[in-house]
Amino acid sequence: MYCTQNLAAQKSLCSKVSDKMKFSTQEEYGLRLLLRIGKSNSPNGLTIPELSDLEGLTEANVAKILRLLRLAGFIDSSRGQMGGYKLSRPASEILVGDVLTSLGGKLYESGFCDLHAGIENICTNSIDCSIRSLWKTIQTMLDGVLSKITLQDMLGKENEVELLVSNLAEEIEKVSSKN
Repeated sequence: MYCTQNLAAQKSLCSKVSDKMKFSTQEEYGLRLLLRIGKSNSPNGLTIPELSDLEGLTEANVAKILRLLRLAGFIDSSRGQMGGYKLSRPASEILVGDVLTSLGGKLYESGFCDLHAGIENICTNSIDCSIRSLWKTIQTMLDGVLSKITLQDMLGKENEVELLVSNLAEEIEKVSSKN
């Protein structure tokens, strides 16, 4: 969810939503920063102080996340008085799923069960686990949607993005119900 910090009502809504969502602040802020950079018309890109001010984030946090985005190949940086951060390729070529994976990983990955075995070395449900089936299915559905949404798509208005995402989810649901 792309939450802006400009109005008190939006801020309240964002804080209520974030209490329910399980994406990390790094993923949320990373997407926000990429969107802000993608919307910029500045030929030199945006600086850390500019991004910090525009998004209401600390400069340290912005710098940390921009470093991750740069290392993942989503943005380029240039130094100096005319320097700043720009997208490294067109927004239409940046998949939201790739961004989220680079910033926080996937919701479910194959090693998930190993990390949640409890006090044993191996999960007591490792042979026949209905929970694992649920997480795998949810990850597959999530990947299906996120692999089709680009940063360019996210640059649209909220109602346009909501319609796009709803249509994608319906398509994926139709395909999965046929199987």
